[in-house]
Amino acid sequence: MGIFDNFRNNRVGGIRAAKKGKSAIGIVIGSGEDDDIKCQGYTSLADNPEIYTACRRIAMLISSMPIMLMENGDSGDIRIHNELSRTLDIEPNKNMTRRTWMEAIVMNLLLHGKGNSVVRVKTRRGYLENMEPVPAWMVSLLPTIDGKSYEVIINGRTYKPNDVLHFVDNPDKDYPWKGKGMTVQLQDIADNLKQAAATKKGFMRSKWKPSIIVRVDSMIDNFSDSKERQKILEEYVQSNEAGEPWLIPADQFDVQSIKPLSLADLAISDSVNIDKKTAAAIIGVPPFIVGVGEYDKDAWNSWIASWVKIIAQEIEQELTKKLILNPKWYVKFNILSLMDWDIKTIADVFGGLSDKGFITGNEVRDRIGMSPKEGLDELRILENYIPMGMIGQQSKLIQDGGADE
Repeated sequence: MGIFDNFRNNRVGGIRAAKKGKSAIGIVIGSGEDDDIKCQGYTSLADNPEIYTACRRIAMLISSMPIMLMENGDSGDIRIHNELSRTLDIEPNKNMTRRTWMEAIVMNLLLHGKGNSVVRVKTRRGYLENMEPVPAWMVSLLPTIDGKSYEVIINGRTYKPNDVLHFVDNPDKDYPWKGKGMTVQLQDIADNLKQAAATKKGFMRSKWKPSIIVRVDSMIDNFSDSKERQKILEEYVQSNEAGEPWLIPADQFDVQSIKPLSLADLAISDSVNIDKKTAAAIIGVPPFIVGVGEYDKDAWNSWIASWVKIIAQEIEQELTKKLILNPKWYVKFNILSLMDWDIKTIADVFGGLSDKGFITGNEVRDRIGMSPKEGLDELRILENYIPMGMIGQQSKLIQDGGADE
């Protein structure tokens, strides 16, 4: 069975309904493992600012890439433009834009769904009609009795794996078809970052860091009483206007300026940076994404070409496997659109390709955001770029009737 088989069998909405006589399951909320993603107290991974920011940055990047429908060809793969490519790249969901739709899928994959993201697909007369990302709390994945496969349960309704899109991150060692995400690896780090934030917040609100200490003669009457101490401050120290001098008895008061205990003294900043770097390494983002260090162009491009591309390939392969019936077609993201290339680099690289006859002038203009021009759709080559076998036939070498003379 597959997503499009339900059309042939007149199944409602494009998704296989549960068979009659099968035991009712009811609404499933989670899988009973929610405690695995909880920090001490109440904070989950999704509530941690650094972890959430890192995951969402990946989701935003993948959601911004064009989704292309490609066809294998003898001389290379070509891009196809038809209704299917439009559905995938423009309107996969009736209630969301393509970017929002893909971001929801990736966020479920990396964060909310603990390595699993499920999309319910609806077809109409054999055509894709709508693809709905399913909230992670509504999904449960259960192995079959024989252990060879599994079932996807959405709000009490059971689906086979081929009836839905199921994206997986970090396969489980016992059930490779099920993702486990990065919950275990990040839990301690999330707890540390949470505690550091709480410590910083409490420290900044603490009253035990005065900027001035007034040493008072202990012989002053009723100094041990808080009201009397406040009375002394009001009488000698407090003033009505900023900059107004204090008038205090020299033999009874000694005013000293002190340096209060700072966050640097507590070494919180160093420990937080270490935890942020560790979290970034586990999630797979450069440290500057979570606020540690400065932006590095080479690190960014390396990250895009490796980690982001790997996650994108999981989505590409699942879409191709479940939605594409033509064996020569496949889904592909344009990963090059995420690379950090300035306008000069683009002009140099693609301009050089144009000079060598590999691409047209209009293709160069398209890469730098310019409209096409008439006459630039032909492949052209500079005069000096000629085949090696014709090197002796250059006009500048031919004199008085031939190249051999």
